[in-house]
Amino acid sequence: MIDSPLIKLDHISLKRQQQSLLSDVSLSLIPRQIMTIIGPNGAGKSTLIKIALGLIKPDSGSIFRQANLRIGYMPQRLTLNPLMPLSVERFLTMASPSKQNIANALELTGISHLRKRPLHNISGGETQRVLLSRALLSDPNLLVLDEPAQGVDISGQTELYELINYLRDTLGCAVLMVSHDLHWVMAQTDTVICLNQHVCCHGHPEHVSNDPAYLSLFGRRHAEAVALYQHDHDHQHDIHGDVVCEHRHHD
Repeated sequence: MIDSPLIKLDHISLKRQQQSLLSDVSLSLIPRQIMTIIGPNGAGKSTLIKIALGLIKPDSGSIFRQANLRIGYMPQRLTLNPLMPLSVERFLTMASPSKQNIANALELTGISHLRKRPLHNISGGETQRVLLSRALLSDPNLLVLDEPAQGVDISGQTELYELINYLRDTLGCAVLMVSHDLHWVMAQTDTVICLNQHVCCHGHPEHVSNDPAYLSLFGRRHAEAVALYQHDHDHQHDIHGDVVCEHRHHD
């Protein structure tokens, strides 16, 4: 049985000041699927996300959202006045008054210990986990993540993408994500959309990384490096990215 899409965009186009931002873009996301939008700067990735969220209206095309769709949105970055005395808990309370919901979200993202910490006194990786916690407060069946590893070091990126995969498996939600971190994304994504105002190519990461349109945008050397990083997940991870069990078969 084929799952009905949670969200579907058909032939979306958008212009601003006679400049085409998106042209005839379509995508369809089903439950529990991780879909990642990649592409160069200015490709329209964040614009497409905002259209999917209903924040921007396209010039043409249609958008379908499932009737019971609950979306958790994580923006690229958090900009706050450093002089504002705002704790992690207080920040999350602005999105949900339920202390139990906040506690659950912080536990899922592995940062319960930061609950009382000031927001301006935590690391970049911790800040991204706070934003991810905020996205979880709506009990989403669709997580929309715009550059979730923004400002996070390489080690933190690995843990964060493992966490996103863990949340998909644990909550049963779908994930629509924008990212520049091709090495990490290609190892964790079910479907990739390569965008450059239009859809250059799409499909399974292995298929996309060998597509001429992808190679034209990112270069063969980079594609080969990404291919080396890809691996089959025959094991599971906890929220910190550590392997918790393995089932390996040796020749």
